[in-house]
Amino acid sequence: MQNVNKYLSENKDRFLNELIELLKIPSVSADPAFSQDVVDTAETVKIRLEEAGCDVVEIHETAGYPIVYGEKIINPDLPTVLVYGHYDVQPADPIDLWDSPPFEPVIKKTDAHPEGAIYARGACDDKGQMYMHVKAMELMVKTNQLPCNVKFMIEGEEEVGSNNLGIYVAANKEKLANDVILISDTGMIANDVPSITTGLRGLSYVEVEVTGPNRDLHSGLYGGAVANPINILTKMIASLHDENNHVTIPGFYDKVEELSKEERAEMAKAPFSLENYQKALDIESVYGEKGYSTNERTSIRPTLDVNGIWGGYIGEGAKTVIASKAFAKISMRLVPNQDWKEITELFKTHFEAIAPKGVNVKVKPHHGGQGYVTPIDTIAYQAASKAYETTFGKKPIPQRSGGSIPIVSLFEKELGSKTILMGFGLDSDAIHSPNEHFGVWNYFKGIETIPYFYQYFTDMNK
Repeated sequence: MQNVNKYLSENKDRFLNELIELLKIPSVSADPAFSQDVVDTAETVKIRLEEAGCDVVEIHETAGYPIVYGEKIINPDLPTVLVYGHYDVQPADPIDLWDSPPFEPVIKKTDAHPEGAIYARGACDDKGQMYMHVKAMELMVKTNQLPCNVKFMIEGEEEVGSNNLGIYVAANKEKLANDVILISDTGMIANDVPSITTGLRGLSYVEVEVTGPNRDLHSGLYGGAVANPINILTKMIASLHDENNHVTIPGFYDKVEELSKEERAEMAKAPFSLENYQKALDIESVYGEKGYSTNERTSIRPTLDVNGIWGGYIGEGAKTVIASKAFAKISMRLVPNQDWKEITELFKTHFEAIAPKGVNVKVKPHHGGQGYVTPIDTIAYQAASKAYETTFGKKPIPQRSGGSIPIVSLFEKELGSKTILMGFGLDSDAIHSPNEHFGVWNYFKGIETIPYFYQYFTDMNK
């Protein structure tokens, strides 16, 4: 595939500039203020797919933001790869913690990225990784080395739960028919330690509201005599973990997959420095469920975390008030066999049951999805492994991720296809956080590696 590498070398500057222009568009799906920007990003992705060589590119409207579909069918008898990605991004808040404006991409060198990293919201999650596939497609088409059929499905609602994707997939099974689904929305252990994600955690996301008196009250006149919703909410949340950081919701662990000692021993072989981990986060010690390592806590164990909490007066100065209401957003990361709808109901039942008299509690489910494990004995995984080995010079390590991509299990249910997760980001890339970034080296390494997957997958299916 020398022509591919030559084409990549000759077009690096253009490939990088195109990504930078894409990152300038603030496609924040969670905030209606950016709705036109999200739509504009879909149009840009459509144009780029056409330029990359897709014969058919369509924008499919949904009840939310549009889905961009593209395809290049060279021979119906050849295998078909369906590429999934998303063009929407997380909100950039808190803005004041960014070292540079989130939608004004800059390239800066770091210890992890000595060749430079692109700093911008969406750089790694998922515009940068999604766009690797567009450019890999261009490489193969322009050098006449596309070995199989390719389809693209790029959505704009992943960061808000992909509510309309399931409807779209169910209604377009024939259009989306494929032999394997390829996604780059995960990471790898390190630039010199390639890995392939083989497991994802599920997700249940809820919002809770605690209401006390019918109005905000003077804390001197009423303090000590009326239930304070903020005090109550914090106590209720604190009770959701025991002294071993075990989640206390009845039935929460009933269907948790317990890995064998042998499987846990294999996981432990992955390179990991607890000292470097703590240093990178500027913490003195790790914290989590007793009896499990840091890597196990973030991959094979379920968790419950508060993502936001508010109520009362938070402005400048003092206001002595007992708030009428208090709120929190809570996410639960789940492992295979835990059904997110069942867990959501267990949470709701338990949280309402532990509320003391004097307050009312509401639990509002937001979104969720199932966990997923992909087997490593399939042709698709072997093709991906060989692709990494070709470009990195070493065999990748199979690794379970702590993150969630709820639509992966949906794809298997509706399309009957397995998914391969070829991520090229790093844990230190600060996705969902201020100063999100993506290594320039990683971006080009992805573009270089993906064509080999297509070639090996096609060869192994002959």
